Amino acid sequence: MGDTAIRHIALLGFEKRFVPSQHYVYMFLVKWQDLSEKVVYRRFTEIYEFHKTLKEMFPIEAGDINPESRVIPHLPAPRWFDGQRAAESRQGALSEYLHTLLALPTKISRCPHLLNFFKVRPDDLKLPTDSQAKKPETYLMPKDGRGNAADITGPLILQTYRAIATYEKSSPSEMAVTAGDVVDVVEKSESGWWFCQTKARRGWVPASFLEPLDSPDEAEDPEPNYAGEPYIAIKGYTAVEDDEVSLSEGDAIEVIHKLLDGWWVVRKEDATGYFPSMYLQRAGQDPAQAPRPARGRGAPPRRSTIRNAQSIHQRARKRLSQDAYRRNSVRFLQQQRGRQSPRQASPQTPPRAKPQPAVPPRPSADLILHRCSESTKRKLAPAI
Repeated sequence: MGDTAIRHIALLGFEKRFVPSQHYVYMFLVKWQDLSEKVVYRRFTEIYEFHKTLKEMFPIEAGDINPESRVIPHLPAPRWFDGQRAAESRQGALSEYLHTLLALPTKISRCPHLLNFFKVRPDDLKLPTDSQAKKPETYLMPKDGRGNAADITGPLILQTYRAIATYEKSSPSEMAVTAGDVVDVVEKSESGWWFCQTKARRGWVPASFLEPLDSPDEAEDPEPNYAGEPYIAIKGYTAVEDDEVSLSEGDAIEVIHKLLDGWWVVRKEDATGYFPSMYLQRAGQDPAQAPRPARGRGAPPRRSTIRNAQSIHQRARKRLSQDAYRRNSVRFLQQQRGRQSPRQASPQTPPRAKPQPAVPPRPSADLILHRCSESTKRKLAPAI
């Protein structure tokens, strides 16, 4: 299937390059309808020329005939001197521009002019060399999507990781690594696939094949959340390892630990186990807005399945066992149920009064005399 449409364009940030002279290029992750993902680099002057041509192609939608009919978003013109501050400050506007552009009618959002502009060029595959001058400086887009210059105070030093084993790529968008290779991580996807680059190559690498240089532990791994987040399985998976869980498409579960290697700990009733995050979708999320796995890439391999792994660290990574997850989960759920349904003290019923024997009415004097003998009558008569 060809690149017939673009699903999403994410602005990753920009690079400050020094060859042949100092200039700035923006980095875009382009996600195509065929589920392929490509990284392209464009100067802002190129983007603005693309914008001007698009307006000429669609004068009605550009508001040239009637300003009230304009749907093509505005884009600020390049400045006479585009420095680093300008490159930083326009990131928010550029992200919003692309988001609005892709939401336009298909005659615009799928026009050949737009599709061709974001296709991979030979220059996108050729990484700049740092042998002639300074190494390019990379500035990543803030996580909240705002390109405020105050958010970036200097060049962002990409995190450096080391490959613990050899990985052979299985799709064109991936990057092969050899044990001992050192790579810079540009993006850490929740799926467990990380976009990495070296001096000569770039592509997606399983996070399980990488380790930090200073410690075996991943400092960015969050703590478990035993309250759980509701998710739905969008693809079935049959457990291969004992500590994994099998789910069918449509199963509802709770995620209690989101690990960066793409294998999340999920809970179904009281059972827990690892499950590929790329096969999950947040409950209630619009399927059209949910992230879709890239073509040719399935769930990344787990660290425990990698053969001949060679770490530079003396100790292994700290990981909880599934037994520990289950115990902690059950304990948490029991505490929650106890708080939600406190034992109600039933009002004590007072003891029933012991029935008292009925007191017969006092007989009259005549009746007493009638029942007594004649001798007794004579004795009682004065008293009565």
